[in-house]
Amino acid sequence: MVSGHAWLPSAAAGLSIPAAPKAASALAPNLRLHTISKRRDFLSTAAKGRKFVTQTFIVQTQQRDETHPAGKEARFGFTVTKKMGNAVIRNRIKRRLRAAAAQAALTHTQDRHDYVIISRQKALNCPFPDLLRDMQFAFLKIHTMKDEPKP
Repeated sequence: MVSGHAWLPSAAAGLSIPAAPKAASALAPNLRLHTISKRRDFLSTAAKGRKFVTQTFIVQTQQRDETHPAGKEARFGFTVTKKMGNAVIRNRIKRRLRAAAAQAALTHTQDRHDYVIISRQKALNCPFPDLLRDMQFAFLKIHTMKDEPKP
């Protein structure tokens, strides 16, 4: 006769109790960005919006009107040209810019705005704290700029 515990895996099988959730994920706020997906929104932001240039990227922003179907959240778009490198390099740059934008967006962006971030070559090798500082500075600066008429 088999005992009642014969079906349980033995301790030697290498099974362990699942670990508790990581402390960082429990403390970190939701850093998911709402993205711009339509080309016309990228073009509209470039044509009608404000622009601020740093050594690592260019930020363009435009305020959406109340009737826009995207809602009230800020949206972000990222552009990295093929001049920057192959797909692996371009994706690495986008990940770095996306992470910096997500952290800076918590306190430095405004609702109902579209932000387009265009990479420059220095964004690949710039230390992340410097990239984050540039992103925060750019978001602050772009909202304090005076509107200049477009030619």
